[in-house]
Amino acid sequence: MPTGFQGAIFDVDGVLVDSPHERAWRDALRELMQNEWRDIRDQSTWSDERFTPQVYQQVMSGKPRMAGALDALEFFNVPGARERVQTYADRKQTMVVELIEAGEFDAYPDALRFIMAVRAAGIPTAAASSSKNAKLFLRQIRLDTFAEQEGLSYDFLRPGLSLLDFFDADISGRDFAQGKPHPEIFLTAAQELGVPPQGTFVVEDAVSGIQAAKAGEMAALGIARADDADALAEAQADLVVTSLDDVDVDALSSGRLVRKGVRT
Repeated sequence: MPTGFQGAIFDVDGVLVDSPHERAWRDALRELMQNEWRDIRDQSTWSDERFTPQVYQQVMSGKPRMAGALDALEFFNVPGARERVQTYADRKQTMVVELIEAGEFDAYPDALRFIMAVRAAGIPTAAASSSKNAKLFLRQIRLDTFAEQEGLSYDFLRPGLSLLDFFDADISGRDFAQGKPHPEIFLTAAQELGVPPQGTFVVEDAVSGIQAAKAGEMAALGIARADDADALAEAQADLVVTSLDDVDVDALSSGRLVRKGVRT
């Protein structure tokens, strides 16, 4: 791709934000299993110790709420999963909104540095999260404040600039006919950026997101924040890093996803 990348698409949870989604999913299921579902608890394979970060990443992360809830209940062999999924999804949503409104989340500094460097390189950006809560996060993250703290200066920065205002397109939380690993969400983001999928790279932390990017003929940058670098690589990510600070931003202008200091 001689003209370089023409668009960048970012997932939100786990990529830009250390969100409380995992905590809400885990706590909601614990509450149900210890109270109104305690009569079927022993018929399942659930235990609080088994709900690990790896389970969240591999089973639920990156999926629409109902799909994630059902996959979790089926993973733990909860009887009557399809009849119980709405209760679980609703309980999780109540918990996650409370956590977000209480400010129980953080933006990843490496992600904010990277996304601003991508914009400075002239690459349009889009947010594309399956979560309907993504805008709640993005609206609360102040890029101008972060840049001042980091000693960064870019022409696009202005007082009060939130991460939500920063993006050229935001399709987070929309209802799509098919969720990840289907590429519909990312293809829509590329379309709204006005760039071809083949000229776009996607930043994802979940296997289903990497698979969706590759299914859409996009380059995939995997950020391994949950000790899952091997899983992201096996999903055919073009590059996997544990910090977005490690990505060579200059190489994006030639359409390459490589680590800093790597010669190709």
